[in-house]
Amino acid sequence: MSVDYAAQTDTSLEVVKLGTHIGAQIDGVRLGGDLSAEAVASIRAALNEHKVIFFRGQQHLTEEGQYAFAQLLGSPTTPHPTVTSHGVRSLAIDSHTGRANSWHTDVTFVDRVPKASILRAVSLPSYGGSTTWASTVAAYAALPEPLKLLAENLRARHTNTYDYAARHNVDPTEDNKAYRAEFESAYYETEHPVVRVHPETGERALLLGHFVKQFVGLGKSESDALFRLFQDRVTRLEHTTRWNWTLGDVAIWDNRATQHYAIDDYDGAEHRKLTRITLAGDIPVGVDGRPSTIIAGNAEHYSVIDRIAA
Repeated sequence: MSVDYAAQTDTSLEVVKLGTHIGAQIDGVRLGGDLSAEAVASIRAALNEHKVIFFRGQQHLTEEGQYAFAQLLGSPTTPHPTVTSHGVRSLAIDSHTGRANSWHTDVTFVDRVPKASILRAVSLPSYGGSTTWASTVAAYAALPEPLKLLAENLRARHTNTYDYAARHNVDPTEDNKAYRAEFESAYYETEHPVVRVHPETGERALLLGHFVKQFVGLGKSESDALFRLFQDRVTRLEHTTRWNWTLGDVAIWDNRATQHYAIDDYDGAEHRKLTRITLAGDIPVGVDGRPSTIIAGNAEHYSVIDRIAA
């Protein structure tokens, strides 16, 4: 189901496009739970078009205000399916417990992939610590027709026990190890279409990222080769936008149409903390109409299912 927000938009907001495929900065709005319906409609429309949107100067926003604002855009999830000790309403994205310096779409190891996230800067390093987003819609559109057909006929299994440490050759601290153990405290595995149809815009997007375990029906070496082929399209610089955080910034991204990467370019003594509130999403559906299927794990405690596509 497509939702037409065009007739409801708030013309007082200024949307400044940051790139051809992804990214826009929105000025002229004070975020909170008291926004007008017209302003909310404008934000939704901008998110659908630009995939990730940024707001400067939101120093007034607290966790409570961030949550109230999130409720205007959808149904907030619990902070995480397995990580429950780092927030009640929001998930702390804290460099003391780890650095998500790998391309991913959030929480794709469950069936009900979140539709969007709202991230607020709380503490920032004196240098570095920016975040890059990539449009998975642009990545799909850039594929040659034979690769589009291949991707549309593939399904992949995603799991929360991906081998992150092995991929990044890191020496984890005790805090890192504790966070990782909590992250893997319950096992989830879900089979998703590699190309999903966006429930609001109808666009096709690649559904990949670092939670992918293997393509269905293929061996590990074949899976790895195809994953790299498609993932390289996602992370082409032309398909990305990079945001340099300042205190008071808020970012919202469409998790159904993007991947992101937190850049680890600041030293260990520097602290980076942001709070993330996630919105419930639908169960992805492929080009053939087949939805994602659960292999292991029940995410009902984490999130309702967004029924916008019904």
